[in-house]
Amino acid sequence: MNTQAQAGSLKIDIVSDVVCPWCIIGYRQLQKALDARPGRFDVSISWHPFELNPHMPAEGQNLREHLAQKYGSTLEESRAARARLTALGESLGFTFNYFDGMRMVNTFRAHQLLHWARERGRQTELKLALFAAFFTHREDVNDVQVLASAAGRCQLPAAEATAVLEDGRYAALVRSEQQHWLDRDIHAVPTFVFNDKFLVPGAQEAETFVRVLDRIAASEAA
Repeated sequence: MNTQAQAGSLKIDIVSDVVCPWCIIGYRQLQKALDARPGRFDVSISWHPFELNPHMPAEGQNLREHLAQKYGSTLEESRAARARLTALGESLGFTFNYFDGMRMVNTFRAHQLLHWARERGRQTELKLALFAAFFTHREDVNDVQVLASAAGRCQLPAAEATAVLEDGRYAALVRSEQQHWLDRDIHAVPTFVFNDKFLVPGAQEAETFVRVLDRIAASEAA
């Protein structure tokens, strides 16, 4: 049987932020689900902008201070959450390298660069590089040089990446796209949208994504 010939198209839109730990966890769970259904779908993935902290100043904010202010988290709760995320990330092959001086940063520049990378067919590579830059390598993903270097590691021209960020050519488009998803009542990330109609909020377990994939396959066969 030629399973590739039977593969259906699967368009996946992921609304997320690069400083959202549950976004990379959700993506890794999605990949586990896709691996569990090899050859079932011809998959295309697009990442869409969402700023967890749209008013974050350029200098950022201490992460623990930020979480305490935003969610009322205590120091003990923050430590427990970091330990849980670190263990879960390790189980999925991703390294969370939290440290006491870690800062939450503004991500609008990162989203502009991701828009540019999508036009060049390297968006997922850059998205994963930015997750690693922030969570694993302790880098400031609001810094132009950090962003351009990440682009270079993804076989994108670093000089052009710098120019994109310095002239803000995609700023208005990113703002418009952010509003599009807000208008669709998406106010938390990650959010996964399959074939423009199956919406899955949050970093679900791989088994949940498998059930969604099977439902999509059944709907196509009907």
